[in-house]
Amino acid sequence: MSQKVAVLGTGKIGEALLSGMIRAGWAPADLLVTARRPERAEELRSRYGVAPVTNTEAAKTADTLILTVKPQDMGALLDELAPHVPADRLVISGAAGIPTSFFEERLAAGTPVVRVMTNTPALVDEAMSVISAGSHATGDHLATAEEIFGAVGKTLRVPESQQDACTALSGSGPAYFFYLVEAMTDAGILLGLPRDKAHDLIVQSAIGAAVMLRDSGEHPVKLRENVTSPAGTTINAIRELENHGVRAALIAALEAARDRSRELASGKKD
Repeated sequence: MSQKVAVLGTGKIGEALLSGMIRAGWAPADLLVTARRPERAEELRSRYGVAPVTNTEAAKTADTLILTVKPQDMGALLDELAPHVPADRLVISGAAGIPTSFFEERLAAGTPVVRVMTNTPALVDEAMSVISAGSHATGDHLATAEEIFGAVGKTLRVPESQQDACTALSGSGPAYFFYLVEAMTDAGILLGLPRDKAHDLIVQSAIGAAVMLRDSGEHPVKLRENVTSPAGTTINAIRELENHGVRAALIAALEAARDRSRELASGKKD
């Protein structure tokens, strides 16, 4: 791309996005970064050859602004940016729970805003990024967001009304799998395996299962049934999962995550 892109608040996700963009062909000279600490900015300059700038400089010079600060810091950042962001700038928000209207009310009238919920597998180029248009964003603006976030994984367009559900499913989703692997590793130790062997067995099983889900086109029920022989080990394990309400607990957990995303949108912090 020939346009200038600025990543504001370049933490782990922001850096993952930056490095993915460079691998995908963006020229470092076209990428700007901001960071709260000067030493962090210098680290990014040294590592990627990008130009550290202030938030104000980014707002004045970049064609696209990607805001990756924490949700609780977004209001202060917008107050700083608003006097300097022309209405033709594309603003992409990566903040959980904050609707595009929050940005549109604080920026120049007509400013295009795109909301993106990505997740931590962006660090290994396997992110799931969900993209929604604000009221002034066009198909071209969405395509720009897709090109940027496509550098670190897969993208999916959804109506903004579905963003809270997507945050619960994919935004927080990696943590659920890490939690499950942690529990299965403990179970492996209880069954007599060393921790490192239990970990390797579970992680490779998880990778294999994920690839099958992605590539086979089969429904997960069908794939599970293929492993579940009559009166075998798997069906006994599944029975215990059902007896302990694991399915219901997962549904309740995702509802809780969705509800918290809505609370963040309303400004509730506790």
